[in-house]
Amino acid sequence: MSLAEFAALCAALAATRSRLVKTRLVGEFLRRLAVAEVPSAVAFLTARPFPAADPRVLEVSWATLRDALAAAGPAAADPVLTLGDVAEAFAHIAAASGAGAKRARTAALASLLARATADERRVLGGILLGEMRIGLHDGLIQEAIAHAAGVGPELVRRAALFLSDPAEVARLALSEGAAGLERAGVRLFVPLLPMLAEVADGFEEVFAAQPAGAALEVKYDGARVQIHREGDVVRIWSRRLSEVTASLPEVAAIARGELGGRQFILDGEVIGVSADGRPLPFQDLMRRWRRIHAVEATARDVPVVLRLFDCLLLDGRPMVDEPYAARWETLARLTGGRHLAERLIPADRAQAEAFLAAALAAGHEGVMAKAVDSPYMPGSRGKRWLKVKRAETVDCVIVAADWGSGRRRGWLSNYHLAVADGAGGFAPVGKTFKGLADQEFGEMTTRLRALAIADDGYTVTVRPEVVVEVAYNEIQRSPQYRSGFALRFARIRRVRDDKGPQQATTLVALRALYERQAAAKGRVPGPP
Repeated sequence: MSLAEFAALCAALAATRSRLVKTRLVGEFLRRLAVAEVPSAVAFLTARPFPAADPRVLEVSWATLRDALAAAGPAAADPVLTLGDVAEAFAHIAAASGAGAKRARTAALASLLARATADERRVLGGILLGEMRIGLHDGLIQEAIAHAAGVGPELVRRAALFLSDPAEVARLALSEGAAGLERAGVRLFVPLLPMLAEVADGFEEVFAAQPAGAALEVKYDGARVQIHREGDVVRIWSRRLSEVTASLPEVAAIARGELGGRQFILDGEVIGVSADGRPLPFQDLMRRWRRIHAVEATARDVPVVLRLFDCLLLDGRPMVDEPYAARWETLARLTGGRHLAERLIPADRAQAEAFLAAALAAGHEGVMAKAVDSPYMPGSRGKRWLKVKRAETVDCVIVAADWGSGRRRGWLSNYHLAVADGAGGFAPVGKTFKGLADQEFGEMTTRLRALAIADDGYTVTVRPEVVVEVAYNEIQRSPQYRSGFALRFARIRRVRDDKGPQQATTLVALRALYERQAAAKGRVPGPP
């Protein structure tokens, strides 16, 4: 398959908002591929140079791409590249290491770009920078795979829960059909999508949604990990299914030496801790996340503890269909009661509130409420798992917005947020596209376009007049923004038409909130 045909597909996908048309276009394209081409094609469509389960990385930044384009010279007039050529070039770039690796990556990328047409270069740039802007998401990819393979979409969805990599699901569907998809299940060293939780307003909602009983676990402000072990071989994946084994040697050592069973898959969290044992801010933990060099030194600066809360497979027996209560009992036996999440099955709301208060006082995010009769549903988000926490809010001013893509195409839907800087201006603190309904996106687009003072085709800068109440999980130090701070997991709670821009939260107030937050957690000395 030529890269030019792939580029034409991407152009057609970007030009339509129709789900049915996108499904048909991608399905027909996949059907025309050789089986060996399928994994790379699906990876490229999802803005990845390699399939999701492939641990290789390119380490190509915008600056590297810019330098490679300059070295490549004018775009080719005629298309000559195939998808296989691109996959081979990406493999060569990923293999570069040691002294001169950056120079080698740039040269290899320049060689690829020199053979690409202008349209092909745009597509390659989207893959390399992780932004295709063609309006595809996992659900559409799954429907397209079903269309291409001539199988029911429910079979593809089920396989995707266990295989977690759309490229592998597509390969299996197109090479083995329905029978292959039906055989997909929990596999060692193939990470599952993690089960997720919805947010609950309080324990009244928890008890109503989980009538068979709720088990409360402390919700740690850490990083999700999925640990696979067979004998002495241990591998660890993040929530985003990136392998992080090399970054967490102490966790691998626990899995290898302190837990029972020769074969298991466990779900848990790693938390950075200070010298006094209090949890560190999430940002400090991220200093060592995916770190593969100088790990020992970073581990001394940011020690972590492991908290386990689920068992998905033990000694060849999948556990995902077992109820939560049975999985917890298995986990408790496997661990001997060590390294477990703090847990309570409350008798009433008063006990639940006390457990939440204790978790918050200890510097944690809140609590998880898990239905004791619930199976483990990979990739699912619902009321079987609920999270209860005290979200903070600030009032921000929208100072710019990006044009959306896919379903949000035609709307200004990624909002640049800022606080009052105390000198008559506004200091940025992050972006969010979360919190508004479709109708509100449309209304906000009309409103912001009337306030526009600049538009580069991607970002519209506006007069700072619209105030929104923004919920967030944490305030982080950030050199990216002039304020010096960024709101983690920001989402708009409501538009504050009752407030003017000068009534927005001030930078001084935001800094005070950051210091109050830090007082409840340990801190690592030095810059973030």
